[in-house]
Amino acid sequence: MFTIGDFAKHGRVSVRMLRHYDALGLLRPARVDPSSGYRFYEAGQLARLNRVIALKDLGFTLEQVGAVLDEKVTPEQLRGMLRLRRAELESAVAEATARLNRVGTRLRTIESEGTMPTDEIVVKSLPPVRLAELTGVAASYAPQDIGPVIGPLYEELCRRLESAGVAPTGPGLARYEDAPDAEPGTVLVHAGLPVAAGVRREHLGAGVLIVELPGVERAATVVHRGPMDGVLPTAQVLARWIDAHGHRSAGYARELTLACPDDPEQWVTELQEPLAS
Repeated sequence: MFTIGDFAKHGRVSVRMLRHYDALGLLRPARVDPSSGYRFYEAGQLARLNRVIALKDLGFTLEQVGAVLDEKVTPEQLRGMLRLRRAELESAVAEATARLNRVGTRLRTIESEGTMPTDEIVVKSLPPVRLAELTGVAASYAPQDIGPVIGPLYEELCRRLESAGVAPTGPGLARYEDAPDAEPGTVLVHAGLPVAAGVRREHLGAGVLIVELPGVERAATVVHRGPMDGVLPTAQVLARWIDAHGHRSAGYARELTLACPDDPEQWVTELQEPLAS
């Protein structure tokens, strides 16, 4: 048998917590010395202590923990509950991390207002291009909504082209439109890769369209370096430049992939915003 102090050490809990569990009836000592009142525990009671801690970490109240333990939860059932809780926590961490990244992006945008150089913005014409495209719908034009849509589209498009033995003739081009038949604010996401004139849609399977994208007479362009979830500061510099020079946007900016290595920090993307004539 263990004294309460030794049992606490082996269970990695405090003596105070063991006393609290005793008072609630969650974990009674195996023996209490009638003269001194000292509590003693058996090694086998560590299993119940582990279940109490695990259920508490799952979010159960101590009263609920007692009820669950009285139902004799099996180790396999407890493992399943812990796996579920772990998945929930991992999802919460991922969402919190994504939210933190979005806050960081907005903060960098605010800090860079009026400081980012605009001499890299170039007005030029864009040539027509023949694209193989897959299309999806994003809940909004925000980077956190675009990314989860466009990434899988490009993965599937590349798979289709490779399967058909078709090599792209140039870099990827993403373009966007308002989604006419969806909720307000939703955006059609077109992930495209240029292909030769002989490639037909039937070569690439259902869902892939061959689009003859017309040229653009004038577009304001700027190069963004880094992952696209941090594109906001670059995009807003371009927007301020367009407004400051008396131009008017003619639609969403296209995104031409100039470099896309494994490390997103090394990505290079040209934003191409068409200008109204």
